[in-house]
Amino acid sequence: MVGHMLRGGSGEASAASKVEGEAHGEKEAGGDHAPKEKDKDAHGGEKKAKKDDHGASSSSSGSAYFKFSREFVVPIIQNERVASLVILNINIESDAAMSDKLFSQEPVIRDVVMTTLIEISGDGKTFQSMTSIENYETLRSLILGALQKKFPDMGIKNILILDIARQDL
Repeated sequence: MVGHMLRGGSGEASAASKVEGEAHGEKEAGGDHAPKEKDKDAHGGEKKAKKDDHGASSSSSGSAYFKFSREFVVPIIQNERVASLVILNINIESDAAMSDKLFSQEPVIRDVVMTTLIEISGDGKTFQSMTSIENYETLRSLILGALQKKFPDMGIKNILILDIARQDL
């Protein structure tokens, strides 16, 4: 009952209280049978595929999308000073079975991506024309290649560039 009160009386809380009460020997109103369904989780709801903190599904088939905890900020150096900053929001498409492994390796994955981005920023042209599809695809393929080389067993399929912006200083 306390769980019901804390949750504000939602339908899920009612189902949870009912299952909880039945588990403690109370009978459902108007019925003399014990709960027969075992496909319910501890809260009385149907079991669902778990999701991690980054929104990737934990199922073992198909693709999962790994979202980094924050964007990448790349300094563009010209004449030995920071001339502009490029901000990228990148996700990784991988085998769904690898989503937990990607999450646990986020610092190393971030380092590989950032190292690649710094290397690209040094070429002087890729981030200068961000509307060029050729530069966009170069960026994607270099990051993908670096990650697949460092993590050959992670099932990394693609790099998704969700947002890209440049701020001149």
